Amino acid sequence: MQQFDVLILGSGLAGQSLALRLADSRRVAIVTKRHIEDSASAWAQGGIAAVIDPADSTKSHFDDTMVAGAELCDPAATRFVVEHGNAAIQWLREQGVPFTPDGDTPWGMHLTREGGHSHRRIVHVADATGAAVQETLIDRVRRHPNIRIFERHIAVDLIVGNKIGKPDAGCLGAYLLDIDKGHIHPFAAAHTVLATGGTGKVYLYTTNPDTATGDGVAMAWRAGCSVANMEFIQFHPTCLYHPQAKSFLISEAVRGEGGLLKLPDGTRFMPQHDPRAELAPRDVVARAIDFEMKKRGLDSVFLDISHKSPEFLHEHFPNILARCAELGIDITRQPIPVVPAAHYSCGGVAVDLKARTDVPGLYAIGETAYTGLHGANRLASNSLLECVVFSEAAAQDILSNPRKAVDMLPAWDESRVSDADEEVVIAHNWEELRRFMWDYVGIVRTNKRLERAQHRIRLLTREIDEYYANFRVSNDLIELRNLVVTADLIVRSALKRKESRGLHFSRDYPQTLKRSRPTVLRNPRRPGRLRSWVFG
Repeated sequence: MQQFDVLILGSGLAGQSLALRLADSRRVAIVTKRHIEDSASAWAQGGIAAVIDPADSTKSHFDDTMVAGAELCDPAATRFVVEHGNAAIQWLREQGVPFTPDGDTPWGMHLTREGGHSHRRIVHVADATGAAVQETLIDRVRRHPNIRIFERHIAVDLIVGNKIGKPDAGCLGAYLLDIDKGHIHPFAAAHTVLATGGTGKVYLYTTNPDTATGDGVAMAWRAGCSVANMEFIQFHPTCLYHPQAKSFLISEAVRGEGGLLKLPDGTRFMPQHDPRAELAPRDVVARAIDFEMKKRGLDSVFLDISHKSPEFLHEHFPNILARCAELGIDITRQPIPVVPAAHYSCGGVAVDLKARTDVPGLYAIGETAYTGLHGANRLASNSLLECVVFSEAAAQDILSNPRKAVDMLPAWDESRVSDADEEVVIAHNWEELRRFMWDYVGIVRTNKRLERAQHRIRLLTREIDEYYANFRVSNDLIELRNLVVTADLIVRSALKRKESRGLHFSRDYPQTLKRSRPTVLRNPRRPGRLRSWVFG
């Protein structure tokens, strides 16, 4: 059995920043399914939103977030994040993150603007901010003597006290599968943190890496946690459409710097859908593209920034320019073919302002968590900010509330299972799940589509549970099991919302209610203890 002070499941910005804040005084384990470099954080192009310019204000950032979130953001959480934005950027600079400079400003960093923001407040590293941040932090994480990295390991499930005869013990750690060796071991920890990222792979088309299989949400639900706002799935409006391009998104910043959305004949269409045109929030833009594609039978629309100089494009979007050039698209002269794709989950494991879940000793940060910041739609570049701010909040709470890891945990029991006889079952169920989620629970929804999806989820759940009970677990089986739980929570949440708001658009309920609340699914196995705004 491995034993640590803090067990962090996930290696993105949230998990790494938390580890660095704790490691001077705690023994920390970071667990990642592939390699530490593989996370959605590393794929983030746009940047990090924070109030840096004195002409800007936290009130303006707060207001922009609330508007983008369709007034469903939690005010306390939103205020907490935006007020800590400047400090989060300064912490990252202290770690060595090389934000794009601007010597003409007192603060020394270039600020760009993205859809939904009323000011330039996005600090960035060209068009590969996430990769630059991750590269900087990974170097520090690898060199810290108190941090151990477990690559090619995946959590099978959390270990909670009520499952081993200690009902008041809270979370005691997790069972981890060594993917290469096939062995499962218990990892004991005083504090366990879910930082496993998002749920994008539940959909057929996504900008997310293959690791985004809803692991944290599913494990937390099985452990007794509540989840909230799972119906709000953000579809990035501009994913590159090309048969050889997998999950490559075209940053929000392209539209922020003047990119125009056009039909194949060169006609702009966004002004007909929203007065903010290309600078409207992502949900508005994604629905507009979806509408135009379905109305006209298009495979894609086009994002054109060729009116900018080649020098400007080389400076601001070198990675997008290079990737498109590899595929034969010269963005200095040609528009970029784009389609919407599942991008970000605004819901997740319900936490308080200290990142605590319902289960004592268990925290959730990053995209896995529902903090209340994003409401019904995430404002561009708020997510990386949330990772840093809530990692700090979690670190402070962990350091202020010492717990002792247990000395012994039961071993994983494989005495009644055998090797899988037909792995094709997993592949088939995976494809079926992602296909009907895209068709029935996508950008535009109806009750009938949701009910069809729910029926298929129930059938798949029975098949997967039977398979899980009889055969040795594998990485693919664990991910499929988590995906079907996540899909179920998304559909159940969508059926509960009787309106259209933000990212959730229903043809049966096209109106937006005057007053609305978060959709909270409370696990009947454990009473909630979170602050009142979550549960009312």
